[in-house]
Amino acid sequence: MELRHLRYFVAVAEEQNVTRAAARLHVSQPPLSRQIRDLEDELGVQLFERRPQALRLTEAGRLFLIEARAILARADEAVRSVQAQAAGGSRELHVGYAPSLAAEFLPAALAQWRTQAPRTRVVLHDLATEEMLVALREERLHAGLLVRPPAAAQRGLNFAELKRYRVAVAMNPAHRLGRTARPTLEQVARESLTVYARKDYPEYLDWVSGVLRPTGQAPRIATEVDSASSLVTALEADDSVALVQEGFECFSGARLLVRPVEPPPASLVVGLAWRRSAAAEIKGLLAALQEAVGRVVPRGGRGGRAGE
Repeated sequence: MELRHLRYFVAVAEEQNVTRAAARLHVSQPPLSRQIRDLEDELGVQLFERRPQALRLTEAGRLFLIEARAILARADEAVRSVQAQAAGGSRELHVGYAPSLAAEFLPAALAQWRTQAPRTRVVLHDLATEEMLVALREERLHAGLLVRPPAAAQRGLNFAELKRYRVAVAMNPAHRLGRTARPTLEQVARESLTVYARKDYPEYLDWVSGVLRPTGQAPRIATEVDSASSLVTALEADDSVALVQEGFECFSGARLLVRPVEPPPASLVVGLAWRRSAAAEIKGLLAALQEAVGRVVPRGGRGGRAGE
């Protein structure tokens, strides 16, 4: 097994489609399919359930995805460390993040940070919330950009609120709720939901249940996914919806419709968590994030800097 096999597997798992994964990897589809089957043969387990319109990870596949991502991240980190040392001792700041939460302001913050600290390289790690918290405690990350965790999970960490997002519902453009500018909670509660798996996002299902509690309805879960890119693909492929934060369209683009929910549930708080021992190292990055959040254009005259 080689690193390229792991990269192929991760791409197919995230896209849930061999054609899109092949385009992303700049390889042709037939060899990619063969590589995935060879990997399954070598492992002796089935990693995917093959369906007419999409691939779905098996339980073994979901576990292997976590391990493959960790191996690839460590390999990339080793390469960067060696390159940094050869370049004269440039520092690295390892930051975990969820792309769907950070798409609105992270690029601007990083651009500003690079001008302020050109010899400090920010290394981004696309991780689930639980993975970020574990990596922070194990000192594999300096900081993590995530939804505010429960108080118990913040022990030993600092957390700075960056932005509050209204709750929204995401769906494929042809979905019936798309004809409503502001779907109600009751309408959302009657729909089948695509959700993040509890294994990777333990706080997400609790949040969904809390959002829907005023309706008296329990979540009707149709599909579980392990990443934001998988959520987008799943919603494109079926008639379910997903509860997300307003601004999710910055990540999904035109592939999905995102509508605010009425009446507005409690906002989703996004911020930066960091190890207390790394406070001095992330001070400049936190300032860049706060400034970038402040420059985000509010939607409909609402939003802006956290806490407003």
